[in-house]
Amino acid sequence: MSWDAKDIGLLTRLWSAGQSAAQIARRLGCSRNAVCGMLTRQGLKRGHKPPTARPKIRPSPKLRPTSAACVRPAVKKVSPNAPEKRQPKLSKQQLYEILAEAVKNTG
Repeated sequence: MSWDAKDIGLLTRLWSAGQSAAQIARRLGCSRNAVCGMLTRQGLKRGHKPPTARPKIRPSPKLRPTSAACVRPAVKKVSPNAPEKRQPKLSKQQLYEILAEAVKNTG
């Protein structure tokens, strides 16, 4: 949109009267972003409302100093239920022999 002096004058009057950028845009027949851009270029600002809530700023909790054991990360995590020794890998033939022996002992 090309802004002439008449449009800019209407923009400033409507803005100072308290109309929103969307209302002004509808009146001028342009987009809201065009109105916001021109307001910025003209240096027109709306007064900001003071904050309604007054938050209390609490001091952060004091942290205990860490011991030397906690400074380095653990290299390996070990669960309490983990077996101490891993079972050896068995071949397919060895598994068949164990299974055949188990069947022979149960029947």
